[in-house]
Amino acid sequence: MIQELLTAAAAAGAVIVVYAGAAARVVKQYERGVVFRFGKLVAEVRQPGITMILPGVDRLHKVNMQIVTMPVPAQEGITRDNVTVRVDAVVYFKVVDAAEALVRVEDYKFAVSQMAQTSLRSIIGKSDLDDLLSNREKLNQGLELMLDSPAIGWGVQIDRVEIKDVSLPETMKRSMARQAEADRERRARLINADAELQASKKLAEAARQMADTPSALQLRLLQTVMAVAAEKNSTLVLPIPVELLRFLERGASETAQAQTQAQTQAQAQAQAEPQAEPPAEAQAPAEQAEIPAPPPPSAAYLAGRADAARAIADLTGPSVEPAAKEGEERS
Repeated sequence: MIQELLTAAAAAGAVIVVYAGAAARVVKQYERGVVFRFGKLVAEVRQPGITMILPGVDRLHKVNMQIVTMPVPAQEGITRDNVTVRVDAVVYFKVVDAAEALVRVEDYKFAVSQMAQTSLRSIIGKSDLDDLLSNREKLNQGLELMLDSPAIGWGVQIDRVEIKDVSLPETMKRSMARQAEADRERRARLINADAELQASKKLAEAARQMADTPSALQLRLLQTVMAVAAEKNSTLVLPIPVELLRFLERGASETAQAQTQAQTQAQAQAQAEPQAEPPAEAQAPAEQAEIPAPPPPSAAYLAGRADAARAIADLTGPSVEPAAKEGEERS
């Protein structure tokens, strides 16, 4: 009798051990357990650790609660300014309600993927190319809102959405490169114009200062000559003062006026004298004597011409003297 009791107890213990092994389940820390009893959802969600179910009656489904990183395939679309682009993105989401994720949607990962693709195409059609390239933060927020609204009903929370890359056609890339080059050239020209304006203001101020002190101009000329001579050049170019040219022009005009006045006086004097009948033999010499000779240049004019010639010779060298002599002979 005792042996039979021991055998029954051992059999019962074995049954209990087998039953406990079949009923025990382990839920990991990053998982939650959802139990279906006869196909009906049990309200209690099993927490991490060892949990017990009814073998043959309950079915335990483990749901991963970690953040899932899902790449969105590149979507091709036309922007609002009629540019064809290809845009890809990445979605970060996690399950916040394990029961809803299993009951409300067949495959929440596939659902989130399809929703992300359609939302990305919609964002492309509503945005300009400049927004896709430079204002991605705003587009990311818009994508996140578009995905988060339906995902809440699936027990899924969208954590973050990022646009990874925007692929442009080659023709658009070349056009954008030309636009950027033109913009940089425009800014360079504006900077040069601003520099010229500031330099002109400084030069005007310097000109007014030199006008008050004429010796400053001569000192500046000497500094320029020293700077050029320091380079050991074989040719040295010096500017001729404009006042010297004006002096020569004024002297030439005075000489012309003096000759005109002398000719006028000679003609008036010849008309005032009585005309006598000279002999035929002496008529030709008399006619030749009536032509007045041009008056000689004044001493002041000759002195001025000599000073000007010496100044030019000092500035330009001996090569100017033949031209000056030729000018004197012509005068």
